[in-house]
Parts: sequence; C-alpha cells; structure tokens
Amino acid sequence: MSDFVPVNEPLLDGREEDYLVACLRSGWISSEGPMVREFEEKFAQSVGRKYGIAVSNGTAALDAAVEALGIGPGDEVILPSFTIISCIGQIIRSGATPVVVDSDPLTWNMDVTAIEEKITARTKAIMAVHIYGLPVDMDPIFDLARKYGLRVIEDAAQMHGQLYRGKPCGSFGDLSTFSFYPNKHITTGEGGMIVTDDPDLADQCRSLRNLCFEPNRRFVHERLGWNLRMTSMQAALGLAQLERLDEFVGRKRRMGAFYQERLSRIPSIQLPLSETGYARSIYWVFGIILGDDIPMDAVEAMKRLAAEGIGTRPFFYPMHQQPVLRRQGLFENLTLPHAEKMYARGFYLPSGLALTEGQMEQVVAAMSRIFG
Repeated sequence: MSDFVPVNEPLLDGREEDYLVACLRSGWISSEGPMVREFEEKFAQSVGRKYGIAVSNGTAALDAAVEALGIGPGDEVILPSFTIISCIGQIIRSGATPVVVDSDPLTWNMDVTAIEEKITARTKAIMAVHIYGLPVDMDPIFDLARKYGLRVIEDAAQMHGQLYRGKPCGSFGDLSTFSFYPNKHITTGEGGMIVTDDPDLADQCRSLRNLCFEPNRRFVHERLGWNLRMTSMQAALGLAQLERLDEFVGRKRRMGAFYQERLSRIPSIQLPLSETGYARSIYWVFGIILGDDIPMDAVEAMKRLAAEGIGTRPFFYPMHQQPVLRRQGLFENLTLPHAEKMYARGFYLPSGLALTEGQMEQVVAAMSRIFG
C-alpha cells in the first residue's frame, strides 16, 4: 500500500519561521505583542472591514459575537442545522433559543427560502454559516434582516479568500467571524478573528476577550468575559499565511478542478457544486455525497477508504439530531431531510493545502476501486 494520505496537512513553507523567530527575539510572545495588532489590522483590511479582534479560536469568536450583540433569554437565533456545534453553544448558554433550518441540497448551505417562516417576534438574529466551499446566498438574508430589524452574524470560518458577488466573505455581518485552525486556508495553529465596522461592537469584543477588565480599574468588573486572547506567536504565523492567501485559494481551486474531472467518471456520487450565480467554490474541503443506489453509508465508505490508506472526515452531524441538545428538550419531532441525508451519506476527501497531485491520484484510484 502507498503511504497514508491524510485528510489535511497545512502548508507552512513561507515566512512563518522568520516571523516566529522575530517574535521570539523581540520578547513579545503574549497577546500584548505588536504582531497581534498588525495581524488584526492586515486581516481586517483583507476583508474590507474597519476593525479586527484576534481571539484564541473560531468558537471563541462566535461566543463573543453572540454576547456582544446582547443575545439572551427570550431571544431566538436562526441558523443552519448542518453546521459545527460551535455555532449553537453560546446561543444556548446565553439563554436564547436556537431555531434551525434545513440545507440547500446543491450548495449544502442553509436554505435561505426556509428562513422567513421561522421568524417570530422573538427573533433577534440570523447566523449565516458558509459551508465547505460556497458562501450562503446573502442578499435574501439581508432583505429579511432589513424587513424584520434583525442582526446578522456571518460565520466565515471556512471562507478565507472567498467572494460573494465580488465582495469578500467576512464583510457582510454586523459581526463576522473566522477560524485559523490548521485545516483552514490561513492557520495560526489555533486562533480566530472577529471583524466588524461598528466601533462599539469592536470595543465590546475586545473587552469580552480580555475578561472585561475596566480600562481605569483593571481588577474591577462590570461584566463577565473570557480569556480569549491570541498570542503573538500565533499572530506571527497568521501574518506569514495571510501573505499567501491568493496563492492558497488558487491552489485549492486547482485541486478542486482535478477532483471534479477525475471523480465525475464515478457514477452515483454527488460532487460539490463548482459555482453559482454569486460565487465560485474555493473548495475549502472536497466533499462528496453517496447516491441512494450505493449500498453503503458514509461510515462504511470511510472505513473502506481508510483500509486503502485514504484519510476522510465525516460531514457535520445536524444540530437538530445532537444528543446533548435533544436532552435539553430542543428540536423534538423535527425532521430536516437534506441535512440528515448529507450527514448519513456525505464525507470529505483529503483536501489540505500540502496535498500533492500524486496523493490526489491515490485518492481517485481508491475511490474508483470502491465505487467505480
């Protein structure tokens, strides 16, 4: 058997080492270092926003965003069921109620046509989560936000370098969030970013990430926050990665085109949509969904690929089926068929930036042996 092909491996062969050494030599390794501020400013500029607030991870970014918008008991937030649990955690902890919608079966994003019927007098926000490679269709969401006076949280964790109708993803929400986990187009190991154009929201997020210390009375607290700070060493990595974002997006699109051409020869497998009227996929990951006539589910398919030396990762488990949430009495008797099918029959293939063409050939050969 050829060497195992991991589902993701980051690409760290730019100026990461130079910037890390400079950070260490400066002595500024904590969150107080100048590299954090430089990364915040340059990242915010890259997505057309006024303010960037670097945090410890993408989940922390979402938590702070929900808190900064004052979401709490009695409020409802509409979001997709097909997403990572990070999106829903602080909504529940705040005492608000999550309201989930099904997915579009082609783009795999939230079905924007299903949002309006979920809006009530208690709805406070819509959380738009861009999934896998294509962004959510944002225009209908903003039409609803204006019509009903709602806030918008844009989770762009997977969308570094993506455009929606020519504007950067991350430029749309009242607050928009990013993740820098190692499988993202930009990685800091762990890390995240909140971006906004609202100075008050930016100030709130800065305070929330730093335990809500009072500016003139450091250990007196009027509000509870978290320690969500990013270190200068993480920011050093981020600065080096940000320099290569356009290169990384181009690399991902070439990988996506390779998979699209080779895997289109295998019948009964749904490949990701390559483009819509508002965006081209950046193939953050390359997902597939098994057709109904394939006599196995995603779990079995991933086992067979692992036996062939191919790493995979399952699709998101829908929020409305999560045991921890069902035990809280949420989503009783709710059925969302597209999200359920996507989890049961979907998974993604090796898609990391360091993936070579030879490794992709291994993936295609294994897929052909199992499904061809």
